[in-house]
Amino acid sequence: MVDPTIVIFGQLALAAFLGAVMGTERSVVARQQAGMRTYALVALGSCAFVAAGLFVGETRAGIMNSDPARVAAAIVQGVGFIGAGLIFMRGENVHGITTAAGLWVSAAVGVMIAFGMYSVAIFATALTLAIFFILWFVEHEFKRWHGSE
Repeated sequence: MVDPTIVIFGQLALAAFLGAVMGTERSVVARQQAGMRTYALVALGSCAFVAAGLFVGETRAGIMNSDPARVAAAIVQGVGFIGAGLIFMRGENVHGITTAAGLWVSAAVGVMIAFGMYSVAIFATALTLAIFFILWFVEHEFKRWHGSE
């Protein structure tokens, strides 16, 4: 039997890694303040909260009430609060919405990893990167074709 602590260590490492991968585009391509470290920390933190909830639920069954789904719901709210702080207006333009949405997805990836949904978390990370990179290009080309850039 594998020590559950070792499994949690692996989950935390994978969450931080996938978060950093998603944050790479934000820091390198989009040159946003919330980049690799921020995304890695959000994914790591959300994974840690859910992993702790699952661990407590398994080890303290009958002694303590633990509901990992409620932990995940609280993460959604907390990351929403962080995301709201990233969004601001400059003139008539809104900035930070994509970064806030990306952080929200990063938290979801952390939650998925804690629940053992590794392939889904990796797919969500790949899909997020496709959205960041491919749709950025499509969006800018569309704006250029229609003279709005």
